[in-house]
Amino acid sequence: MEKKQLELRKNMICDLMREKDYVPMRERDLAVLLQVKSEDREAFKQALNELLSENRIQINRRGRYAQADEKHVVGKLTAHAKGFGFVEVEGQQEDLFVAAEGMNGAFHGDTVEAKILPGLRGKRTQAEIVRILERGTTRLVGTYESSRHYGFVIPDNDRFGTDIFIAGEHTKGAVDGHKVVVELTDYGNDRRRPEGKIVEIIGHRNDPGVDILSIVLGYDLPTEFSEKVINQAERAAKPVSDADCAGRKDLRGLKMVTIDGEDAKDLDDAVSLTREGANFQLGVHIADVSNYVQENSALDHEAKKRGTSVYLVDRVIPMLPHTLSNGICSLNAGEDRLALSCLMLLDKKGNLIDYEIAESVINVDRRMSYNGVAALLEEAGADQNKKNWEGGTQRKTDGMQENGAGGAQRESSEMQGSRGGGAPGRMPEDAELQIMLQDMAELSKILRQKRKKRGSIDFDFPESKIVLDRDGRPTEIKPYERNAATDMIEEFMLIANETVAQHFYWQELPFVYRTHENPDPEKIMQLGIFIRNYGYSLKVSREEIHPKEIQKLIAKIAGTPEETVISRLALRSMKQAKYTTECSGHFGLACKYYCHFTSPIRRYPDLQIHRIIKEALRGRLKEERISHYNEILPGVASECSRLERRADEAERATDKLKKAEYMSERIGKIYEGVISGVTGWGIYVELPNTVEGLVHVSKLPSDYFYYNEHSYELVGERSGQVYQLGQRIRVQVAGVDMTARTIDFEIPWEEE
Repeated sequence: MEKKQLELRKNMICDLMREKDYVPMRERDLAVLLQVKSEDREAFKQALNELLSENRIQINRRGRYAQADEKHVVGKLTAHAKGFGFVEVEGQQEDLFVAAEGMNGAFHGDTVEAKILPGLRGKRTQAEIVRILERGTTRLVGTYESSRHYGFVIPDNDRFGTDIFIAGEHTKGAVDGHKVVVELTDYGNDRRRPEGKIVEIIGHRNDPGVDILSIVLGYDLPTEFSEKVINQAERAAKPVSDADCAGRKDLRGLKMVTIDGEDAKDLDDAVSLTREGANFQLGVHIADVSNYVQENSALDHEAKKRGTSVYLVDRVIPMLPHTLSNGICSLNAGEDRLALSCLMLLDKKGNLIDYEIAESVINVDRRMSYNGVAALLEEAGADQNKKNWEGGTQRKTDGMQENGAGGAQRESSEMQGSRGGGAPGRMPEDAELQIMLQDMAELSKILRQKRKKRGSIDFDFPESKIVLDRDGRPTEIKPYERNAATDMIEEFMLIANETVAQHFYWQELPFVYRTHENPDPEKIMQLGIFIRNYGYSLKVSREEIHPKEIQKLIAKIAGTPEETVISRLALRSMKQAKYTTECSGHFGLACKYYCHFTSPIRRYPDLQIHRIIKEALRGRLKEERISHYNEILPGVASECSRLERRADEAERATDKLKKAEYMSERIGKIYEGVISGVTGWGIYVELPNTVEGLVHVSKLPSDYFYYNEHSYELVGERSGQVYQLGQRIRVQVAGVDMTARTIDFEIPWEEE
């Protein structure tokens, strides 16, 4: 009856507002006009709120209600430091642009109701915010500045574009320069600033470690595990017993290795390889973390809340306690471990002939490092080249055929002799292990060539390796170098992820996939226009592009002066990969089926699908469990995507901070770099060590510069001087803003 009464009230309100003579009015005036009794006022207010949430009516800034004649949407606001923002609406591909004057008191992270603005033309649909439904920010980290009887906190997050007023009784004893956590008590309005109270003093901004800790707290990254979670992890971390091994595939006799960075402690993947004639039997063995982290346990809730391990410049914030991640779930050499194994039979062209996904028990033979394996492979390759050359010379002397079966047989016998007796230097004493590593290198090249042939895109932009001293000060910044071993493990993880995803797609079971949507057609069109200036083109069909076209372009520009500029623009045209329950394909990898299976220690989606895999293998995925996963997985996928973005942003923030600190000690130094970005306010220049800074347009040689957005150029009106993407340029370090984590460059005076 109550529900029926509510609907009657809602219809009555809508009927009134549809009348010609109706003018927007406040709640109390509506109640008087509709003769609402005092005891019915709460129900009347509920009816108004429901109509607002259904977008059937709207409320203006003066609190007056009217019929909703515009299209209203609900979404999450991402604010920009310059005052404008974007509203992300679920199920809508393109975000809505909100100009600064249309923000109407909303802040970064708020859930808002936005009104689509008609008749405005631009690159994006424009909107203005009409109502704030839920505040996304309740606490902020910033720097305290004191006044006589009060103070202000300047937020570290420049997306929160205003200072926060702190009354004298809420300063908690903070002094100038303290990094603090402030809790917002009032969000302010057009006439007054937001207000808050300090709830934690992190330390002075000049104290060691405070800078990184401020970022950790600013991104609300959980750093400590509760006692309950730690105790549960310790109870779960028992040595592998015979009972644990029952019913599992016993692979302890199979030779396998882990290959990771020298300082890695959470080893969650091992690899094995044997030959079956011309075919390869590749095994990718992943720690069975789900055996120790039960669904809905305290450990599981904590892992889900974190979503991913976060790798900051000076520390790792793990998804799971070290008792598990560095202990029983880490595939340490010489110790029995529980795993999920993906055993794949591949032919000499890298085609998948057969596979098996199984619960297993393994025992890793040796822990190896990327650099160590790369050195071994390089040494083995050098030895082989020398033998090939010597063998070829000998064959010529003996009058033997240089190529063909005879040459192949001789090469084979020499290789066998080398393997059997072992090689000098750094080569493993274990001949079987040596053979396996060389076979792995061979297979990884086959898989990479196959992946490239189908159109998979590889952008080769170097990541930063920042070296810190004991006090956390940066002493060296350089590109992180890839090698044959990192490429090899990457290929093996990719093929395992594809195989598992394809298997469960055809099983038609609920699952979490890793998807990457096709690029935005407009961005691809802009890229196509730009590359014509360099004589290149893209083949686009029905406003869609095949990843192979991007890959072919990357291959064509390799080694050319324009490689950097075009590669960057191609990357910027790509969308962000995410987790979904729909298997819609991965554009960047040019594959139909892909998931994250290989890192359950550090990624929650991997842990989640391990549970599904095990239930499927055990025949337990009945109707009830399928219904359970169908219900929870969309939320898991969405939240894990959000937490992944948070981790990425925090990692970038710490990198930018340490790069700024590093360059602050190099003011006045001159470097050669490449223009990595061009905007109306200046040019961004990246140095060979990956540090990027801005040459503001006011710091360019005297002239009026205008920005050509089609060619990504700044052009001097009088001088004709052109600054464009990819151009090599000398810059001088002019200054550093540690609060904004930015670096300012200028053109050396002798270059002006």
